[in-house]
Amino acid sequence: MPSTALAAALADIDTVFNGFASPHETGCALCHLPEETAYLRTPYTRVPPDVLRRYAFEGSLHFDDHTASMRRLLPQTAHALADGTLDGIGWGVPGIARAAWRTWPAEQAAAIEAFVLAWWQDTLATLTPPYPVAYVFETCVLILDDLAPLLDRWEPGPVADAHLADCAVRWECELVFDELPFSWWAPDDEPAVLAALQAWLAARAPACLRTAGEHDLALRAELLALPHGERWAHPYWYGPSVAD
Repeated sequence: MPSTALAAALADIDTVFNGFASPHETGCALCHLPEETAYLRTPYTRVPPDVLRRYAFEGSLHFDDHTASMRRLLPQTAHALADGTLDGIGWGVPGIARAAWRTWPAEQAAAIEAFVLAWWQDTLATLTPPYPVAYVFETCVLILDDLAPLLDRWEPGPVADAHLADCAVRWECELVFDELPFSWWAPDDEPAVLAALQAWLAARAPACLRTAGEHDLALRAELLALPHGERWAHPYWYGPSVAD
């Protein structure tokens, strides 16, 4: 059951993007059957889930009009993200992330941003969300092209802290080696994104990790605040584990 905010954001997506289509779309004949491409040209028709999944993660060159196709698919895609039925989360770049949607009319851009943030907050508040929280986080970062709004909304609390501990376990190995734990990030943006995530995790994660009994992981999270050389010169690496 979605939160009130997520339900409202989905309703707004349905309203704002109602009836869109890509009327002259021929699509990629190598990837899709003619009857599949026809869905993009036809508004007010549900796309089969397997076809939606493939369109939702394809690159822009698979379309004559990528922007129009993404608008056509947005209501069904947003609902599938929210209810956990869109396969592929965490394994590819969502097409909407490639669509320069912030340049769209203000009402459309606002509806997309509100949906992404509501989906993220709903995920953080759900003990067992449909997708791993780390996958949702990466997907939302890709769509927004920004970490800050997501980190700002990751407020302390039992459920959110449990998700943070899980993400720290997933991310720590790459972060401690100054590598971004995302599979689909553009290389030019990586240093700034990496630094922001390391700084936030170093400040936010240790307390909840210690509460969860993850004392070694808490220490390694704190080390992310140090420059690379100081991090690896720290006595932690040369002494017994704090858990021993």
